[in-house]
Amino acid sequence: MYSKAMRDLVIRKVSADNGITPSALEREFGVSRASVYRWLKAARVEPQLEETDDQPVPLPGPTKMKRPQDWSAEEKLAAVLEAATLSGEELGAFLRRKGLHEAHLKQWREQMLSGLNPTPVQAKKKEPESKRVRTLERELRRKEKALAETAALLVLKKKAQGDMGGRGRRHEQLVRQQVLDLINDATAQGASLKLASKTLGLAARTVQRWREQNGGEDGRQGPLSPPANKLSPEERQQVLSVANSPTYRDLSPKQIVPRLADEGCYLASESTFYRILREENQLAHRQRSRPATHRRPKEKTATGPCQVWSWDITYLRSTIRGKFFYLYTILDVWSRKIVAAKVFPAECARHSAELFVEAFQEYDVDPKALTLHSDNGSPMKGSTMLATLQRLGVVPSFSRPGVSNDNPYSEALFRTMKYRPEYPSRPFDTDQEAQQWVDVFVHWYNTEHLHSEIRFVTPDDRHHGRDIDKLKNRKSVYEQARKKKPERWANQVRNWTPIEIVRLNPERIRASEEAPSSKAA
Repeated sequence: MYSKAMRDLVIRKVSADNGITPSALEREFGVSRASVYRWLKAARVEPQLEETDDQPVPLPGPTKMKRPQDWSAEEKLAAVLEAATLSGEELGAFLRRKGLHEAHLKQWREQMLSGLNPTPVQAKKKEPESKRVRTLERELRRKEKALAETAALLVLKKKAQGDMGGRGRRHEQLVRQQVLDLINDATAQGASLKLASKTLGLAARTVQRWREQNGGEDGRQGPLSPPANKLSPEERQQVLSVANSPTYRDLSPKQIVPRLADEGCYLASESTFYRILREENQLAHRQRSRPATHRRPKEKTATGPCQVWSWDITYLRSTIRGKFFYLYTILDVWSRKIVAAKVFPAECARHSAELFVEAFQEYDVDPKALTLHSDNGSPMKGSTMLATLQRLGVVPSFSRPGVSNDNPYSEALFRTMKYRPEYPSRPFDTDQEAQQWVDVFVHWYNTEHLHSEIRFVTPDDRHHGRDIDKLKNRKSVYEQARKKKPERWANQVRNWTPIEIVRLNPERIRASEEAPSSKAA
């Protein structure tokens, strides 16, 4: 433990005009550099720079690994300045070391240059007009906030699987975490915690408690004793007897309970009737309508291009808060090629039909061999879209309601698109601007992107059959490398066999049809 006099002496030596460096202090007094830096930080004194042999000062990068969008303005500026002095392999090593892409540097450089442009000086407005403008701006912000909150609550209600609340209801840890993720997304989009919680049937205080517990487990035990209001065996049997009596056996509990009340008799509530009948296996569907089903979609198999298409819609942010542009995309499941992608200012079935007809005619598709899969949204199941598919002779396929995993290829495409380093950090001004960016992305995705699920070839090469020769060449390269140094391979060379079968919503894993895995150096 160093005395206060010792710390003051070290600080004076460093803060002097010709002060010594922390390294020299370590040699002179035996005080570690970490202690020196800690004392200087507490005293708010900048340390003297260490003497170097004309070596460049390293970039003061983030204290821990952060995403590029989380870097501070000072870190971005330092990265841009240092990258400007590098080229070739040095620049590549710098980007990998800092966890950046070249697109990040370009984007930050443009933002800095735009910030240096002089802003025109506006003439001072008259006070009444200025007051009116401020009032209108305040009202606009209020309406934009209300619109954003409404949109966030609608998205939350769509994602949530029914009412998650209920007095005394138990929630497992996984369910609690899912609820917290949904509410966090909604509040990040502008919804208040109170309204977001109310949408799911929960109290805001409950959500706050779960956040403090990081989800947590339900600590309640029991019940250790039967509830006081539980029906006795005689009362339970009376409910069954009445429900199965000749007078009421053809009626539902919703009809039985009011009729009993008209006769001056109360046995149990409707829900109790339903619960007892369900437990006795006496609640089978007996209406003329078909019973509700929750079956998994049938498996769709593709052995070539233009056999199974998957399509979906994603939101693109606009400069107006709460308003979005809608990107319609159609993807070939077998080749992963984007066959159509168009941005519309609104969401409707007419746009869906127009886009599909354009792609259908451009690729000269055989309607008898094509299946079009999508989710259950209104643009997908609208009358205009369904009539178009029926006219062309194309079979539609739909996901289960609220199950995004039934349409995984389109969801994976949107994830790839929105997590690209080139994806704009700012909203789009117009749908034309959004379309220009989408066109650039589609060209990159189809012709340059090596897709990991089709043996790292481009979707365009696979769609037109050029992947076969490329994969044969890769296999030959690996076999020659193995002959030169066989000790680097434990088994066979890497599998470069083209994937022949692609399945959408497979029924089960077929081990005999899966390509064998391999280990390589």
